[in-house]
Amino acid sequence: MFLLEIDEEITLRDLQISDAEELFRLTDQSREYLREWLPWVDNTKNIDDSRAFIEHARKAYAERKGLTCGIFYQGKLVGTVAFNSFDWLNRIGYIGYWLAPDQQGRGIMTKVCRALIHHAFYVLELNKVDIRAAYENKKSRAIPERLGFVKEGQIRQAEWLYDHYVDHVIYGMLAREWSAAHSL
Repeated sequence: MFLLEIDEEITLRDLQISDAEELFRLTDQSREYLREWLPWVDNTKNIDDSRAFIEHARKAYAERKGLTCGIFYQGKLVGTVAFNSFDWLNRIGYIGYWLAPDQQGRGIMTKVCRALIHHAFYVLELNKVDIRAAYENKKSRAIPERLGFVKEGQIRQAEWLYDHYVDHVIYGMLAREWSAAHSL
């Protein structure tokens, strides 16, 4: 089990099968907002789809291929954050995230990402963390920018979202850069 207490109100933990109903409910309530930026929303039609997602995430974690966590604010699931994949050969972790619209603007995701990045460099001993976001997704792009990531480039038409392509902006943070900016 993975558990990371961010502060007195925010906790990250790996999703359990018992979270499927709550995850589906949150996804369903956030569907219109999430659909603008995430390609999997239309494929999440019922609790069984959320359960299958959690089972896939748990298998990826067991195989050290990824780490998907629920973000719990005051004990309530409000979103997810993940190392969608790890490149262990090159020691890179690829972070993705989403937060329910009614929970945004409180600094939750910035705190969550800061803690996960710290974990990446000091526990997992990764060399780099990569965050990619759609060019027009200003809220998602604000997280790596706020955390001091370097904008490394832009990939044209990187992702198909239902009826159109979106460009991705790539942000990177190296372990030595994080360490210099966040010395203990």
